[in-house]
Amino acid sequence: MAGLPSALTRPELEAALARSSYLADAKTTLVLWLAQRLERPLLVEGPAGVGKTDLARAAAEALGRPLIRLQCYEGLDESKALYEWDYAKQVLYTQLLREAVGAETAGSKTLAEAVERVARADVAFFGPSFLIARPLLQALTSDVPVVLLVDEVDRADPEFEAFLLEILAEQQASIPEIGTVKAKHPPLVFLTSNGARDMTDALRRRCLHLFLDYPPPSREIQILELHVPGIGAALAAELAEFMRKIRAMELRKLPSISESLDWARALLALGRSALDRETVEATLGVILKYEEDRAKVEPKTAALLATQSPPK
Repeated sequence: MAGLPSALTRPELEAALARSSYLADAKTTLVLWLAQRLERPLLVEGPAGVGKTDLARAAAEALGRPLIRLQCYEGLDESKALYEWDYAKQVLYTQLLREAVGAETAGSKTLAEAVERVARADVAFFGPSFLIARPLLQALTSDVPVVLLVDEVDRADPEFEAFLLEILAEQQASIPEIGTVKAKHPPLVFLTSNGARDMTDALRRRCLHLFLDYPPPSREIQILELHVPGIGAALAAELAEFMRKIRAMELRKLPSISESLDWARALLALGRSALDRETVEATLGVILKYEEDRAKVEPKTAALLATQSPPK
């Protein structure tokens, strides 16, 4: 594949992610490898808390790249995402250079002529010295390759997606006062979405796609053992199987991997090595964040514990 950058092999990438405390399955590793190899953005979708953001963090660490993160929210615009002008600095310099401005307009016969002369000097005040680079521009102008994380892009307005398209497709951004800024090194771009709204076809067309779901109990056990030292195989297996059953229920918010980890740490802090009804009911607030969900689960605790089965 001539012209494409060198990259880790897929086994090397999987091993590097593991060293960065991220246990990726074969599908995730393949899509990430292709995104790096083809220099394509990667749209990562799935429920909240399944490791979408952490995948970008682990990829940056595994590839030895800095991570630049843009957290999206309703009303986000280019002044917060791409760049803005340092108006305070411009005003300060205007005051300091008042004499120079006076000399520039000296001899003007009309106000229009004076304004025209000052306008010719605008370029001095709309250059790199007065530009504040936000995350997207930082990623494009970085002297080293970076990982750019556009986190929870579904929280931003659809108009923001249209703004992103030039960066995703052309690896460049247009600044009216300066012109087109091309990437010094194409960033590896992650866009994450929790499904708050659907992404446009235009954005999807420019990205590779990866869906991350809750892991099967066998992988969740591995995650627990990696991130919660001392949990023990038996407790990890019980916890993973209990979480599988909880996620099969119709709840307002299903517990995520991060909540599994919090629960495991809470159980260890309580000195527990196995699940029992009293402990589970007392600690449901660690994994269930709505009272209506707790009201559904708590009466079924004994039955859920009684039907524990080996993880698969």
